Amino acid sequence: MIDDELWSAIGDPTRRRMLDLLLADGGGTATGLSDRLPVTRQAVAKHLGVLDRAGLVHSTPSGRERRYTVDEVQLARAINQLADVTQAWDRRLQRIQRIAEAIEQRKGQQQ
Repeated sequence: MIDDELWSAIGDPTRRRMLDLLLADGGGTATGLSDRLPVTRQAVAKHLGVLDRAGLVHSTPSGRERRYTVDEVQLARAINQLADVTQAWDRRLQRIQRIAEAIEQRKGQQQ
């Protein structure tokens, strides 16, 4: 089953880039992320809130800021869901291809 909140969080390109940066760096702060992204610190904080609500990041106090790290278990869950969706669409496309081939074959027999 697809988790809409999880996929809504991952669906945004800025949030995906933030996850990439957090994974590459082993974590980071809103200020640090805003220095590397074309959005304000306030926008980064809002995006981090969405990622946090989806369970994709966790935060801990770090001085005057919060340090965010990726929840790799939740990220793996998202990857597994994506694999399931991919397999489902592959099956659908194969069925469509078989139907199209059957139609073409009938057309060839009628001529």
